Amino acid sequence: MFTGIVQAAAELVAIEEQQDFRSHVLAMPGALREGLEIGASVAHNGCCLTVTGIDGERVSFDLMRETLRLTNLGQLSVGDRVNVERAARFGDEIGGHAMSGHIICMAELVEIDEAPNNRRLWFELPASYARFLFEKGYIGVEGISLTIGEVRERRFCVNLIPETLARTTLGDRVPGDRVNIEVDPQTQAIVETVERVLATRASC
Repeated sequence: MFTGIVQAAAELVAIEEQQDFRSHVLAMPGALREGLEIGASVAHNGCCLTVTGIDGERVSFDLMRETLRLTNLGQLSVGDRVNVERAARFGDEIGGHAMSGHIICMAELVEIDEAPNNRRLWFELPASYARFLFEKGYIGVEGISLTIGEVRERRFCVNLIPETLARTTLGDRVPGDRVNIEVDPQTQAIVETVERVLATRASC
């Protein structure tokens, strides 16, 4: 489980490409390597990946075909940064909201509204996922726990404070970029349960 509180933006320092498969090597900050072991879970732009190797500050992860299909990680190049969060431990403060690290889709950044000391980003989701959007609901964007400010059909906005812009990669995003999305698991479960109940009643 993750909390959506990004701990660092780590640099991608090496990539090994194979057919429908990729290995990433990140330069992980020292504080995030403390107690890190092979097999541990680390979120990359919100996607849960498993540590496959540790060599000093260089930490390796494997990306399988489904990960490359659903997320933006396959579009990254050496020198890019990714939002990183270690898996939450029992007793940790949940500063964001409970997140699984399972990306449901990507959304396109379609508009940026600048204002003093904050920034509003508008994203557009594939139509089939718009039903999970609710104003003031939680959503994971690039692994960051955020509150939805407004919903307009397939589009939603989030408001970012300077700390979020400084700590994460969202400050570098421009219109046209695609970001990883995880909807709030509780919201998804409620919506899908209600849909099943209504569908059952309609067929009776």
